Amino acid sequence: MLTDMIRKLALSSLLLAFFVVVLGAYVRLNDAGLGCPDWPGCYGELSPHHAQDEIKAAHAADEHGPVSMHKAWKEMIHRYFASTLGLLSLIMAVLAWRRWRAQGISPGQLFALFGLICLQGAFGAWTVTLKLMPAVVSTHLLLGLTTLGALTWVVQRESGAARHAAGTRLAFAARTALVLLALQIALGGWVSTNYAALACPDFPTCQNGWLPSMDFGTAFQLFRELGRTATGELLSAAALTAIHWSHRIGAVVVGAYLLIFGVRLMRHEALRGLAAFLMIAVITQIALGVSNVVFALPLGVAVAHNAVAALLVVIVVSINFRLRAVTAGAHMERIWNERLAT
Repeated sequence: MLTDMIRKLALSSLLLAFFVVVLGAYVRLNDAGLGCPDWPGCYGELSPHHAQDEIKAAHAADEHGPVSMHKAWKEMIHRYFASTLGLLSLIMAVLAWRRWRAQGISPGQLFALFGLICLQGAFGAWTVTLKLMPAVVSTHLLLGLTTLGALTWVVQRESGAARHAAGTRLAFAARTALVLLALQIALGGWVSTNYAALACPDFPTCQNGWLPSMDFGTAFQLFRELGRTATGELLSAAALTAIHWSHRIGAVVVGAYLLIFGVRLMRHEALRGLAAFLMIAVITQIALGVSNVVFALPLGVAVAHNAVAALLVVIVVSINFRLRAVTAGAHMERIWNERLAT
């Protein structure tokens, strides 16, 4: 009974987490992250409706500023859904504790998941109070996708998904795929949080060349304000170009690796479905990335680019869960025993 409840809550939380990640991207791309410049409420109120006088005053003072009624609602709706996800994770942690008392099944993963979501909430607050500091916003994004990956693992485990024996090389390749995907998503987050998506407005070249003028030293300074260097100067176009160009190169490397990995997985009959989804998602993601540049970052395409990145996390984590690494000797012994049995 408890396991069934946890399984259903985990699946609901996974779907909600995916939605929250995509909604967060929508809010960020609409420049609505400071639609309510305090946290957790909106000007100390539960909703923008209750704070409409303060919002109207802020908007009248700066019509092109970050505060307006529609931006405030977008930001608060995102907070409402994120809070709901936190509540679901708390309920799962309580149920996991009860299951541990009754059946002796460790609640560690679900306790860790709750802690992760609490940390994510803290970074959500700092995103607002630190005025969209790029390092904080990027960490907030990465923690959101880490939460999505953790929930994927929990759903697989609680659903009793089959684990398939594979050689250590394939299992290592799967872990490498996850690490490379995480690094590429981090680069993509850095592009987004620094508003560098259109630093290279042409494709496949960048500013009509293969190696444009770039400033990597400034580009990847972590502790600085939005649009500023660590010393407070305006961030240069060369720094923004370096951020964008790095993400492009990462897309080539990681995209190629994931496609080759998908081809290798196709030889593993039990994982062919996931392998096909992986390759389709990678090709779609590359096409969306190119479209962002060619069509000057249309909102729908940019949000879809974030959504497919989240989907790739779910797919690659699922593959890692399904692959149970065995030594080469044990793998050959299993194959030999299967042949003897037939």
